[in-house]
Amino acid sequence: MKGKSHKLLDHPIFTPLWQTLFREIKMKRILLIVFSLFILLSAVSVSGQETEDDSDSEKKGKVIILATGGTIAGVGEEGKTAGYRSGTLSADELLSEVPELDDVADIEAIQICNVNSDDITSDIWITMANTINEMSADPEVKGFVITHGTDTLEETAYFLNLTVKTDKPVVLTGSMRPSTSLSADGPMNLYDSVCVAASKEAVGQGVLVVFSSRIFTARSVAKTSTYNVMAISAGETGDIGVVRDGMVFLYEETSRKHTVETEFDVSDLTMLPKVSILYFFVDADPDLLRYAADNSEGLVIAGAGAGEFSSKWIDIISHLTIPVVISSRIDDGVIIDENLLCENTVAANNLSPQKAAILLRLALTTGDVSPERLESLYLQY
Repeated sequence: MKGKSHKLLDHPIFTPLWQTLFREIKMKRILLIVFSLFILLSAVSVSGQETEDDSDSEKKGKVIILATGGTIAGVGEEGKTAGYRSGTLSADELLSEVPELDDVADIEAIQICNVNSDDITSDIWITMANTINEMSADPEVKGFVITHGTDTLEETAYFLNLTVKTDKPVVLTGSMRPSTSLSADGPMNLYDSVCVAASKEAVGQGVLVVFSSRIFTARSVAKTSTYNVMAISAGETGDIGVVRDGMVFLYEETSRKHTVETEFDVSDLTMLPKVSILYFFVDADPDLLRYAADNSEGLVIAGAGAGEFSSKWIDIISHLTIPVVISSRIDDGVIIDENLLCENTVAANNLSPQKAAILLRLALTTGDVSPERLESLYLQY
């Protein structure tokens, strides 16, 4: 019976019909497969786009800009690099010059002050530190950038390095040319700094300074030129990384304590104890030393060579009861105990006079400034 049916269907009369049905069934299957593939690919594409968008959103995060003024916010005669007025542009005006920042992070700007950095004070430092400590608790905040004049940038950086209590990146930057000069360096420095502040590489590295595409630690950074666009440097210790086309490359990290590891707390302070810096030179008047000692809670001596000074100064310093730290007026080098001319003084290690003074001022807030305690601090920080 099956053989007869098969032969019947093979009859020439039925052949065109079967061919037509086969073609229709085959075409429907092909269309069904194509349609199914289209639906599947669309779903994968949408899912991938959502994942990518979520990833980008998570990666972007927020960076807080704390503006304090300085040359980066300066305005002067168009095209010139000198004779400008610092601290003229607002934080929002600074940001408007770098629209590319929106591709790096969500930006929130806060105007802390708008001054020449020579007018920065310890109460402004404390405000900055407390602002960072409070805002760093926000999980959406990835890091902070502080725009600052270059004259005292290194001092602000070191103070924050000792008082900020977060692992999130805190980056200082500025410029050597005002916004109205030819080839102003501020916009690029600001862009690079936001890239570092938003990066995972900078997490836990302490307070950093970004300038001319180079990355420095707060402890080592210094201003080394009055005019050069690469005036921010780090002497013999060097920079620790670079920024290139928004990419952050860190090659070194500091071994000194910073940020969350320090014992200094400024949350309840409004100002710091007074410390004076005395610069020794030939025929330096001993009366200046006496006056400073009578009107300060501590002294830092910027000595010649490895922290040395005249016998007249030795006579006065040897009898002082306030803490005295010995640094050097020379840019590079280390001062050790064997260099000290007076038994009641402490070596600043390789800290500059201005940074040695910051550490002494913070030490004074703890109540323990014995020589043994200070020696320990200058070795740790």
